[in-house]
Amino acid sequence: MPNVNPIKGMHNLRTMGTVPQSAIPEKQDSDFIKFYMLEKERTRLRNEQSRIILRLEAINNRLKDIQEFYDEKSILLQNYDMAESCQTTRDDEKTDFKTMSIDY
Repeated sequence: MPNVNPIKGMHNLRTMGTVPQSAIPEKQDSDFIKFYMLEKERTRLRNEQSRIILRLEAINNRLKDIQEFYDEKSILLQNYDMAESCQTTRDDEKTDFKTMSIDY
């Protein structure tokens, strides 16, 4: 047999959290309160939108700077690769020399 406490406690109270009904019945609902809450939400969302737009501009500027850096360095690397390939062909041309050991 489960141990049941016959004394009523906090779990037996009927509060607004345990009652599935609204505090204001539908027939007494106030449109003014809805308008007020919707206006508050609209201003909050507009402020959030402006902050996001400012943040997005900063992100786009940083991405543009990074892309410019990559473009600069890619040109230098291409020039370096071309110069390196030219040097390797020059080194191949210099291999025509033969070496000899000299005894003293």
